[in-house]
Amino acid sequence: MTDFSVAGRRVVVVGAARSGIAAALLLQDRGAATVIVSDLRTELPDAARLRGCGLVLELGPHNPETLRSADLVVTSPGVPWRLPVLEEARAAGVEVIGEVELAARWLRGRLIAITGTKGKSTTTTLVGRMLQAGGIGGGVGGNLGPAASLQVPNSSEQSVHVVEVSSFQLEATTTFHPWIAVMLNFSLDHLDRHADVAEYAAAKQRVFANQGPDDWTVVNLDDPPAMALSEVSRARRAWFGVDRRPEEGVTIDGDAVCHVAGTSREPLIPLPSIRLIGRHLLADVAAAAAIARLAGVTAEAMTRAVEGFGGLEHAMELAGEQRGVRFVNDSKATNVESARRAIESIDGGLVAIMGGRFKGGDLRELREPLARRARAVVAIGESRERMREAFKDVVEVREAASMRDAVRLAFDLAPVGGTVLLAPACASFDMFTDYAERGRVFKQEVERIVAGRDIPREP
Repeated sequence: MTDFSVAGRRVVVVGAARSGIAAALLLQDRGAATVIVSDLRTELPDAARLRGCGLVLELGPHNPETLRSADLVVTSPGVPWRLPVLEEARAAGVEVIGEVELAARWLRGRLIAITGTKGKSTTTTLVGRMLQAGGIGGGVGGNLGPAASLQVPNSSEQSVHVVEVSSFQLEATTTFHPWIAVMLNFSLDHLDRHADVAEYAAAKQRVFANQGPDDWTVVNLDDPPAMALSEVSRARRAWFGVDRRPEEGVTIDGDAVCHVAGTSREPLIPLPSIRLIGRHLLADVAAAAAIARLAGVTAEAMTRAVEGFGGLEHAMELAGEQRGVRFVNDSKATNVESARRAIESIDGGLVAIMGGRFKGGDLRELREPLARRARAVVAIGESRERMREAFKDVVEVREAASMRDAVRLAFDLAPVGGTVLLAPACASFDMFTDYAERGRVFKQEVERIVAGRDIPREP
């Protein structure tokens, strides 16, 4: 939608995180008369540089009049969509959109949008690697990595842009139109921000809202909720599945990820080329292969992309091994469904570190997989008592006051040949700035044990 213009307009950007700053600089580059950045913080690390770029900073409580008098308001994903000052701006007739919507109005070429409750970042990264290996240019970003706005300056009609989109980003879209829209899976999450599961689902469904018959919708055949949400799409369907074999689509067949159609079989990626921990990550590889195939990537290029990929940091990341116990960092498992998938990836001898700021969902869904695989759960953070109540009659539950204590205790409880898994099923904000800091601290404590700098485990 390249005819969209902000020339001579007064635009307010709400939220000065990476997406907001990227949007503000893009708006200025596209000729906005005034770009005001409003942020609740009273100080910004880059304030002098941003002012030097010509941005106007309003720090502290948002000024309703600033938003009401704007020609356009653009929000960062971290800003609640129903914030009262945004509602007042809408009531005054001001258009309010999100940063991804803004970027998509100016992006040239074709757009691949990937959403779901779990697996977005791994799948988005793999698709980007496959396109690059196949000689297809564009960019990768959105909820993962660089903001979508940063892809705009270098986009062309030949570009294929890969954007990971969260529910927070999708709820702020109106004209967002992916050529390929991907729904990996759907389960309860973010009920600390969305009013209920229906609102969360409606936000996710917006990835299909503007698709037409010349577009593609890629859906997980193993996930009935994702299939149901995709029914609103008017695009062509491309299926993938690991547990269920599609009549036509991408699946695991024998020793390879394959595209199947009836009795025909097209090998895409040999299974030995995949270096990821966990069966659920095979679904992400299958999804990426289905997307890349639609984009014209060859099987040889897909395989090269996967062979060089050891996984994302904080997503089933092998963090170390000491005296027969391995440590796996899945700090990105911030909801019940993602924790379940991580737990089910471990065969036995498991000690799971769980807890944090609970976002909703049913912890009872974890009882059966823990009962079958776990020696113990080490509970941390605000939800320690919640974890104890949920699991105490199926597995031993111990509590720890810090990540250091949790890792040491889990190491002591794990058997030789076992696994200590960080799969919190919760947000990190009670103890850490984000899931990445939580994962880094976990790895630091693992490194202390691996290097022998902590209390040694008895042989």
